[in-house]
Amino acid sequence: MSERRDATPAGLDTKHVSYSGRMVILGFGSIGQGVLPLLLRHIDMPRANISIVTAEERGAEVARQHGIAFDRTPLTRANYREVLGRLLGPGDFLLNLSVDVSSVALIEFAQARGAFYLDTCIEPWAGGYTDPSLTPSQRSNYALRESALALAPRYAGGPTTVLTHGANPGLVSHFVKEALLAIAADSGRPAAVPADRAGWATLARDLGVKMIHIAERDTQRASIPKARGEFVNTWSIDGFVGEGSQPAELGWGSHERHFPVDGRRHEFGCDAAIYLLRPGAGTRVRSWTPLEGSYNGFLVTHNESISIADYYTLREGGAVAYRPTVHYAYHPCDDAVLSLHELAGKNWELQPRKRLMMDEIVDGIDELGVLLMGHARGAFWYGSRLGIDETRRIAPHNNATSLQVTAAVLGGVIWAIENPRAGVVEADQIDHRRVMEIARPYLGEMAGVYSDWTPLDGRESLFPEELDRDDPWQFRNFRIG
Repeated sequence: MSERRDATPAGLDTKHVSYSGRMVILGFGSIGQGVLPLLLRHIDMPRANISIVTAEERGAEVARQHGIAFDRTPLTRANYREVLGRLLGPGDFLLNLSVDVSSVALIEFAQARGAFYLDTCIEPWAGGYTDPSLTPSQRSNYALRESALALAPRYAGGPTTVLTHGANPGLVSHFVKEALLAIAADSGRPAAVPADRAGWATLARDLGVKMIHIAERDTQRASIPKARGEFVNTWSIDGFVGEGSQPAELGWGSHERHFPVDGRRHEFGCDAAIYLLRPGAGTRVRSWTPLEGSYNGFLVTHNESISIADYYTLREGGAVAYRPTVHYAYHPCDDAVLSLHELAGKNWELQPRKRLMMDEIVDGIDELGVLLMGHARGAFWYGSRLGIDETRRIAPHNNATSLQVTAAVLGGVIWAIENPRAGVVEADQIDHRRVMEIARPYLGEMAGVYSDWTPLDGRESLFPEELDRDDPWQFRNFRIG
């Protein structure tokens, strides 16, 4: 195993941009509370121009401490135009950090008002993740992404709308580009930064990348153990349970030869991804991070699993000539794993009590990165190692997990202000260097680590398995149930 590390940059006090418009922060849970001080620190704007609209009283004290207007009004299909209409006009910014409010409805509203927009996840209206009247395909992230991207032609050249720009989805798309450039340089074939989507996809193909995991291990630990009937997590519990209840999804690579028995293709859209007939939070996959080593993660659906696979697709004569397999492999904090186990045992009915781990965290890190596999060097993980102690030193109202998200939100907001007429874009389409410049001071140690690990390591020591030893980077070799 070999490792390269990026120097920790300065920049915790840099004012990146001036902004005179109004900003509405919709939703004020862990991410809203965590990003507020970063926005105030790095964007030159009057506090009086910021307002918070949220469904819960949680966070009211944080808003008061920072002198920000706080309005507890849950948004619904019936009232969102009226509530937001009083707060948004041309040149203003709708920062959507909520759950259970349709992202597509908000995007259309912001565009009609001439306002900027950014979210961290494409959300349906309440109940959309588990609506029994919808097919698994209809309640997938694939379908949500297609519904949002369908707006892009209509609003080309309009106010900038940045889709799904948190840590993941979002920041990890920029990690992929950093990783590709590092592999190229370390392989003796340094490449100029590609100028477009085709250039990035060609670079990935030429390097031999077959599979990309968003490989994350959260080791944060609290002084208060999880109790029975309680869901504990280091970030939005409603958000995690919602996406974990959706079908497991992954970008489907052109090299794959074994289609999953319960795998299904969508009958619409870009066709870059498939889904499984099982919830993502009930599906485990093998993956690897440098500090954890080999681990079992959850194949939770995320927008980046689809957007990265789509972005790095090359076609010849209309047929797919190259595409990597892409998916999330998430090992949350240990108390969240226990919470998921209990949740599944109750047939995916959420526990009556929820606790977001914050002040009670005593130690641990979030090791979040991308694992690129199949190239000549084997496997390369590139990402952020952020500990709770450093987090508390540099950013209030955050834990290590939330700060990786809020740093990315900050970067996306600033990029949107600096590029005001980009229309509807995803993270893969925007300047990764600028976003990384803004976010990097909050990401702890940035490391790139090579490894000879493969998903076949240690396999069949107890029982025979159905493996493809001719190509260790087949999805069959990662999937364990």
